[in-house]
Amino acid sequence: MDNAGLKEKVLQIVPGAEIIEDKQYLTVTVAPNKLHTLAEKLKEDAETLFDYLFCLTGMDWTDSLGVVYHLTSTKYNHYIVLKVKTTNRTAPVLDSVCDIWKTAEFHEREVYDFFGIDFKNHPDMRRIFLDDSWEGYPLRKDYVDEVNIIER
Repeated sequence: MDNAGLKEKVLQIVPGAEIIEDKQYLTVTVAPNKLHTLAEKLKEDAETLFDYLFCLTGMDWTDSLGVVYHLTSTKYNHYIVLKVKTTNRTAPVLDSVCDIWKTAEFHEREVYDFFGIDFKNHPDMRRIFLDDSWEGYPLRKDYVDEVNIIER
């Protein structure tokens, strides 16, 4: 399926989704409450079969926190990027997609560890790299580390 077909399919699932067609990927930004439904349908639909989540990245856009998901279909060899954002920097929560793609389980824990985004319905939401006593989330743009003098 080409990007035009993917765009049409996404808009059937989530009318009003923000879609940008870049040179390589179709990038879709959805509201947090629409992400799980869209991801599930993109994986299960016989025309899309996005069966492989090859990258899940936490982001700090200063005014919001979020996640970028890169998906591909190993059957059809097409790609799509999903973005989701929350403006709640105090207690950010997004839906987990690890029930859709098992590999997300590890990546969501990494995002939690470094950005503090909690993933609702994740089976093991805890730090994975940093010690439990670590305070703060070091990949946030507003993070200050007095000991190691990290400033952004």
